[in-house]
Amino acid sequence: MVFLSSFIAYLIGLPMGIILVITDKDGIAPFPMVNRVLGIIVNLVRSVPFIILLIAVIPLTRAILGTTIGSTATVIPLIIASAPYIARLVESSLKEVDYGVIEAAKSMGASTFQIIVKVLIPEAKPSLIISGAIAVTTILSYSAMSGFVGGGGLGDIAIRYGYYRYETEIMFVTVVILVIIVQIIQEIGTKWMRRTDKRAK
Repeated sequence: MVFLSSFIAYLIGLPMGIILVITDKDGIAPFPMVNRVLGIIVNLVRSVPFIILLIAVIPLTRAILGTTIGSTATVIPLIIASAPYIARLVESSLKEVDYGVIEAAKSMGASTFQIIVKVLIPEAKPSLIISGAIAVTTILSYSAMSGFVGGGGLGDIAIRYGYYRYETEIMFVTVVILVIIVQIIQEIGTKWMRRTDKRAK
């Protein structure tokens, strides 16, 4: 549930973040109207608490999957909630790239697409990786909340058994497992980032 949602959300959020960067007034292909509209959409979705979004998109989830219960059904709201968040993370990572490198690529006649693929993304790769790890852990926390509406996963176990049945041991074990998973994801992201960071070599 978490990794599928993260993968699809990143496929959506990465292009959104790139568009936000390149269409900015100081971007390589300024387009204020597109930037403003996309920025508003991203901010609107990000401002909605996940538990409310989870309930609000139930009709859409039912229309796409035919059900609103279970871990599969939770993927839809997870993607909707996470893609704009990832877009902002990507935007922040890409804006860290030294503009001098972009100017050098422009002076050599590189197209906008070439600058994105061969300059922006490679230069921002370490930051994109660590941002990706942050995004996955955030999606993990979202997935835990989905247990309130029968979304499955660890959150569902914690709520159904730990909370409703007052079995605090199950609640405690679930929290410990979630903490361990977050630590593993962060550690993997950090090690991967260090391997790709040219400054660390």
